[in-house]
Amino acid sequence: MSELLDPTFLTALVAGGLLAGIPLLFASLGETIAERSGLLNVGLEGMMLTGAFVGFLAALGTGNIWVGLAVGGLAGLLVALVMVIFCVRLGLDQIIVGIAITLSAEGATSLLHGTMFGQSYPRLDAVAGFAIPVLHSIPILGGSLFSQPLPVYLAFGLVLLTSWFLRRTTIGLELRSAGERPGSLDAAGVSVVAVRSGAELTCGALAGIGGAYLSIVGAGTFVPFVTNGMGFIAIVVAMLGRGRPWWALIGSFLFGMSLSLTTALQVVGIDIPVDVVNMLPFVSVIVILIVFARDAKLPAALGLPYLRGSR
Repeated sequence: MSELLDPTFLTALVAGGLLAGIPLLFASLGETIAERSGLLNVGLEGMMLTGAFVGFLAALGTGNIWVGLAVGGLAGLLVALVMVIFCVRLGLDQIIVGIAITLSAEGATSLLHGTMFGQSYPRLDAVAGFAIPVLHSIPILGGSLFSQPLPVYLAFGLVLLTSWFLRRTTIGLELRSAGERPGSLDAAGVSVVAVRSGAELTCGALAGIGGAYLSIVGAGTFVPFVTNGMGFIAIVVAMLGRGRPWWALIGSFLFGMSLSLTTALQVVGIDIPVDVVNMLPFVSVIVILIVFARDAKLPAALGLPYLRGSR
């Protein structure tokens, strides 16, 4: 057990937690915005996967990670447009459409990857970290927390921005009203369809950026099914966060650490079967759902379509 208190283990665990948690953070922030508007985005996994593939292609072609992240976000937004049309505009079941999006994205990205690259797996250069002066010199954890690639700091900034947006702006108030009392919002003269469409497109863009971060910064390559269920974990993180971006940050970091535990244990020479460690994130999800899901407060109109004049 003494190895678990070793600075090398703690540094590897925190650094790995950030690396694995940032894609979750982007996606869970998007899901938080969508859920506050009343939309349950089960297609989040498909949006992340599409963003990972398209963003990787853009970064590979241009050699610029920011272009890759932007194109990945655009790809996620375009996939979210499908959900806007079928769920927000036509009022179809959000769960069924979301599952269809995920399955379609998994099949399409696997097929395209096989067609374009065969059995090869081209890689991108590692993204350099940006050391924040003074802070990166803090013993043990400073190098892990404050010497990260710039997109990590962008994700932290988005937590602040989303929290301010939801609580302090008129659009944030309208978005929360769309999730709680869409009929009242409609009666006040605000289009519920427009509010929910904007929330869903924002969610798709953030999920696409999260997927692009995973393939460009995290893995440096794309392999089929690279997201490995992260989209579904992000949904759980957003639900347990009860619409609060700061809780999404904490949840993403904790799940990220559970995902990185394998590497951290290997660094200090602790040998645990990889299959056992790989189960930890999903076991964590089950345990946390059992303990906290009963107290989770979700928007009253979550998952319910709103068609003007239908109620």
